[in-house]
Amino acid sequence: MSDSSLPAILGGPPIRPEGPPVWPQPDPDIQAAVASALASGSWGKYHGDHVCALEIELAEFHGISHAITCASGTLAIETALRTLGVGPDDEVVMSAYDYEPNFLSVHAIGAKPVLVDVSPRNWNLDPGSLATAISPRTKAILCSHLHGGMVPMREVMETARQHGVGVVEDAAQASGAIVQGKPAGTWGDIGVLSFGGSKLLTAGRGGALLFSDSQLYQRAKLWLHRGLQQWAPLSELQAATLRPQLRKLRQSTLIRWERVNQLVEAVSATPGLVAFSNIVSDSIPAYYKVGFQYDSNTFRLPRDLFIKAIRAEGIALDPGFKALHIGRSPSRFKTHAMPINASAAHEQCIALHHPVLGTTLEEVAQVADAVAKVYRAVAEGRWS
Repeated sequence: MSDSSLPAILGGPPIRPEGPPVWPQPDPDIQAAVASALASGSWGKYHGDHVCALEIELAEFHGISHAITCASGTLAIETALRTLGVGPDDEVVMSAYDYEPNFLSVHAIGAKPVLVDVSPRNWNLDPGSLATAISPRTKAILCSHLHGGMVPMREVMETARQHGVGVVEDAAQASGAIVQGKPAGTWGDIGVLSFGGSKLLTAGRGGALLFSDSQLYQRAKLWLHRGLQQWAPLSELQAATLRPQLRKLRQSTLIRWERVNQLVEAVSATPGLVAFSNIVSDSIPAYYKVGFQYDSNTFRLPRDLFIKAIRAEGIALDPGFKALHIGRSPSRFKTHAMPINASAAHEQCIALHHPVLGTTLEEVAQVADAVAKVYRAVAEGRWS
C-alpha cells in the first residue's frame, strides 16, 4: 500500500486522480444555443443572426461603440496594429514578458518590437518604463493583462497621449476584468479579446476587436474584408456558443475572484510561492491563469520538478511564458535597459489554469493541498 503522505510523483496517491476539470465545462445554455442554430440553419450561413448579435452584445457589455469578431486573437492583434498605421520600419513598444505571437505579429507587419520591463510584483508591463522606450519611430504601445495581473492602463494612456502614439490593449486573458473602473479592453485605442479553446470565453477559436472610435472601427473593418466577405471571420456557430457565455461572464468573473482569494490565503504560508499582486486600484481581476512567483531556492525544488509534482497530483499547473528577449537574436528587437524583472518571470513564473476556479471550494482547496503535500515531502527530506 502506498504512503498517502507521499506526493504522487514519489509513489503516493494523487489528490485528484481524475485529473484537472475539463474545459469547456458542460453548459445546458450552450447546448441549447447550438441546437437552436442547427435547427434554424443559421450555423451554415454567411450572414446569419449570431455574429451580428454577438458583436452588438460585446459592444454593450464593454460600454463601447463597436466590436468586430474575427478568426483569432492573434489576427485581432495584427489587425489592431495595422489599423493604427503600424508598418515596415515602425516600432511597437511592448513588455519583454508577453505572449510570443504578439511579438511575432509585430514582425509580421515589418515593424520592430521595443521591449520594456515589467512590474516586479505582478510581471505585467510597467508604465514607468515606457517613456524612455518611445522614439520618433514609435507608432504604438501593445500591452497585455497576464496571469490575473493587470496593467495600470490610465498611466499607459497618459504616456501614450503625451507622445502621440496609439495603444493596443490585449485583454485575451482578462475577459470580464475591470481595470481602474473600466472593462479590460476599453482603455486602449483598440482592445483585443480571444475566444481560443482554453479561454474564459471559448469557441475553440476566434477573437474580437473593441472600439470607441468609429473611424478606427471602419478602418479595421475595411482591412478585414476582401470584397464582399470578411476573409477570416468568426462562424455563426461559434458566435452562437459565445452569446450565452457572455451573459454569464460577470457572475463567473466574481466567482473566480472569490476562489483565487481563498487559494492565495491557503498557500500564503508556503515558502517560495507568492501570488501575483493586484496592484491596480478600483479593479476586478479575471483569471484565465493564476500567476505565481516561484522561488526554487526557497522552496528547495527546481521549478520544472515542482510543476511535474503538482501535475502528478491532478492539478493543471504550467510554467509561464518565455521572456521575449531570451534566446533571440538582438537584431529582432530593441531594449533601452536590461529587463531584469522579465528575466525573473522567465525563470520563476508558474500559472494555474482556470477551470478549477469554477468548481467547488473543496476542489479549489485541493490545489493548496497539493502544494502543501509536495512542500512537506521536501521539508522532511523525502525527495531523495
